[in-house]
Amino acid sequence: MKTKYILHGGGALDKNEMNDEFFREILSLDKKDLRILIIPFALDEKIFKIDFVASQFEKNNIDKNLNFDSAEIGKLEEQIKNADIIYLIGGKTLKLLAVLADFKNLSDLFNGKVVVGESAGAYVLSSCFYSKSIDICSEGLKLVPVKTICHYDGEDKERLANCSKELEELILKDYEFKMFTV
Repeated sequence: MKTKYILHGGGALDKNEMNDEFFREILSLDKKDLRILIIPFALDEKIFKIDFVASQFEKNNIDKNLNFDSAEIGKLEEQIKNADIIYLIGGKTLKLLAVLADFKNLSDLFNGKVVVGESAGAYVLSSCFYSKSIDICSEGLKLVPVKTICHYDGEDKERLANCSKELEELILKDYEFKMFTV
C-alpha cells in the first residue's frame, strides 16, 4: 500500500485560499470517518492548541466525520496505527527530528496513510533540507526523496548543494504544498 505525503512550505494555519485547498486535499480520502493525529512535537507544549488546528480541518470539511488526537511520545506508535491522517505541525525542526528519529519503523507505521508535514514537518520527512531560520543544511528522516527549502523567499537555493544531486529539489514558499506517493 502506498503512502501519500503532502509537504507544505509553512503558514498552513494562516487564513488563506491556498491553505483551504491544502486542507481539502488532506481530507480527500475515500472514507467517511477520518482519524487525524496531530503531532505537535516541534512546538512548545504551552502554545499548542489542538482546537486551532482542528478548526482549519473543520473549516474545509465537506462531508467527513473528523476525530482528532494529539500525539504523545509514549503512545505514538499506537496512535499512528489508529490514524488515517498524520499531521506534523511546523516549529522547531531539530526538536521534531530528535523525537521522531527514535522511531526506526516510521515508514512501516505510515504505510497506506496520509502523512502531512508543514515547514519543520516537511523538513523532517525529506531526505535533506536547508532551514534558513536555524541556518542548517541537514538530513531528514528520508521518507520523501527530496531536498527541501520551506518559507522560500528567493534566496539560499545554493545551500542545497550539499545534498545529493539525485534528489528532486522541492522549493516551497509559504502556503505552497506538493504531494508525493511513496
